[in-house]
Amino acid sequence: MRRLALLLVCAFTLASASECTAQIPFHKKKNVDKSTDATNTVEPDKQLYDKAVNDIKHGRHEVGRLGLQTLINTYPDSEYLAKAKLAIADSYYKEGGSSNTTLAINGYKDFIVFFPFLPEAAYAQMQVAMANYNEMAKADRDTTHAKDAEAEFQTFLLKYPKDPLAPQAEQRLREVQEVLAENQFRVAYYYYVKGDRRAAAGRLIPLVRRYPLYSKADSALWMLGDIFEKSERKDLAGSYYAQIVKNYPLSAHDAPAKQKLKGFGMPVPQPDPKAVEWMTAEQNTPRPHENLMHKSIGMMHNSPDVHAAAAHGMPNLEPDNDDTGMDVLKGGNRSNIAVGGGGSSTGAVVDVVKPGDPAPAGAPAEDASSATGTDANGGAAADANAGTTGTTTGQDGAAAQDGSTSGDAASKTDNTQATSSDANQAQNQNQNTKESSSKKKGIKKILPW
Repeated sequence: MRRLALLLVCAFTLASASECTAQIPFHKKKNVDKSTDATNTVEPDKQLYDKAVNDIKHGRHEVGRLGLQTLINTYPDSEYLAKAKLAIADSYYKEGGSSNTTLAINGYKDFIVFFPFLPEAAYAQMQVAMANYNEMAKADRDTTHAKDAEAEFQTFLLKYPKDPLAPQAEQRLREVQEVLAENQFRVAYYYYVKGDRRAAAGRLIPLVRRYPLYSKADSALWMLGDIFEKSERKDLAGSYYAQIVKNYPLSAHDAPAKQKLKGFGMPVPQPDPKAVEWMTAEQNTPRPHENLMHKSIGMMHNSPDVHAAAAHGMPNLEPDNDDTGMDVLKGGNRSNIAVGGGGSSTGAVVDVVKPGDPAPAGAPAEDASSATGTDANGGAAADANAGTTGTTTGQDGAAAQDGSTSGDAASKTDNTQATSSDANQAQNQNQNTKESSSKKKGIKKILPW
């Protein structure tokens, strides 16, 4: 009986389940016609651009750049052409590395050249500067990227002074100039301690002129005052001490500078109110505390420490001039000797004479012979050639004093010019013979056979 009851219950349950299943209709999935899909109406260039940007966003930089390059080559008139070029440069910038940074800089510069009037041109210029800023080394190392970053930030501030990125560019430029000034200051301090006053002053003078916002500019002025004071140039020393009192009134060198001026009997200037305001703002600016742990960690990094850079004041926007304390070659075989900084020169001119060429006008006989590098006959010919005008004038004057005719003086002058020209031709032939023989000897040394 129990088994019969269980069988009846099971049968009833199965019958009810089959009825419920029969009532539920079975719907087959319909095939969707993708030709009428909404996503299919999007332009193909936009699809390429969106897919490439998504790949770059997820770290697939090479795949994204390939898609963007396909967009540029396939749709040269697309409205996404400028965005694609900028996205390629951004992908190199985000990927990082020295080679990728160089490619990013080239990409940003190409964008500025082809699309100079787009709003993104300011962003591209800022990225060029930031790429060099990120590659900037410490102050005691190569300053190539620092100088490039300075030039690019200056270009940005001159071209886009009202851009929203301008305040950030100003602060980055202050930090870059802090690194460049620190590089010059370390070299100058080495010469200063060594006792080489001329070399130290040659570094410090352009430093204080170009980087007044440098954190150690007051110390550089104090060193210059001390250098010229020891060189017995109290007038120049007093001018540098006066700059400390006027432009850096809150400096630790302010009181000693005033004492120096009083000792020299020179007037003590009043501090500049703008300088007082600027130094007060700098002292109130919060800066990270540099403890021993911070210094030890900083030694292991390649990036420079810019915590001491100024946070206020307009940085220098003038391009750097390398004509400081060096011999500057100019056109016309002349060399101007520059001193100090700011492009000033002593006015001394050096004439460059090549072997076989006549000596410059007004040169002494010894200089002419040494410049040509020939024997006594060649030197005499060079002297005659260099002083042809003077010889002619002297002979005319002698003829006038002796009462001789002008025809005799003219004939003597012609003979002198003919002799000098013959000697000059002989000298050139000898020089060419020597050069050819020296070349043959050099070739024989390299190739014995």
